[in-house]
Amino acid sequence: MVVRGQAPSHRLLPVDDIRVGALIRSVRLRRAWRQADVAAVARVSRSQVSRVERGRLEELHVVELRAIASALEIRLPFTPLWRGGDMDRVLNERHNLMQERLAAIVRSRPDWECSAEVTFSIWGERGSIDLLAWHSSRQALLVVELKTEIPDPAALVAQVDRYRRLAQGIARERDWHPVTVSVWVIVADSSMNRRNLARHRTMLRNAYPMEGRTMRSWLRRPDGAVAALSFLADDRAGSTIRKAPPTRRVRPRAGPLLASDTLSDAPPPER
Repeated sequence: MVVRGQAPSHRLLPVDDIRVGALIRSVRLRRAWRQADVAAVARVSRSQVSRVERGRLEELHVVELRAIASALEIRLPFTPLWRGGDMDRVLNERHNLMQERLAAIVRSRPDWECSAEVTFSIWGERGSIDLLAWHSSRQALLVVELKTEIPDPAALVAQVDRYRRLAQGIARERDWHPVTVSVWVIVADSSMNRRNLARHRTMLRNAYPMEGRTMRSWLRRPDGAVAALSFLADDRAGSTIRKAPPTRRVRPRAGPLLASDTLSDAPPPER
């Protein structure tokens, strides 16, 4: 969060802050506007516009900075960084790790094979399935969707439903002819994801009635079509989908919805 405060005059300003301020000043002068004109449109004070133009971005709230930029029709698409890397790369790295672990789990079961990042184009519908798994003896197809974050659970359900609808056509291109099509949504285990999904518990329970513990058995004998949702613990040392330690702060009060269960050959813990 950006916090107001008087910055020491001797402190060096970040180069990007100076460039943003220079851009805002240049656009303002090109329009022949005064700082007071920008302030009036943005509904901020003239001194705030002055601070921005001098690169003192840390002295304003983000909403104020966006308002000043918007008054001049300037977009400020912030790019978050973590340890020198952009967030897309960080999230992709986590997604790739999830993908490798799930592929290893599925392939360790008899008669299963799977492919990662399966792209498709069917009647103008395009996309990419994270993991597409095939059980030859049972002619069972499994669509696996991996998510590091779930900003919109309803969009997730719609996306997975589209994959399920197109799955048979995608499979036929690989000379797989499924009798059943199942879907499995794997979500990175985090407090934020648990809270977000718990708010949509009824919708998600209806869409994905099966949990991870049941999927463990289903993978050994994939009879019938299923739809499941599990959390994947962020454990780089292991390759299991397991239940995170219970936390009253984030777990839903009623019902076991979204309690991700162990996907391993070990018996579930005693309760």
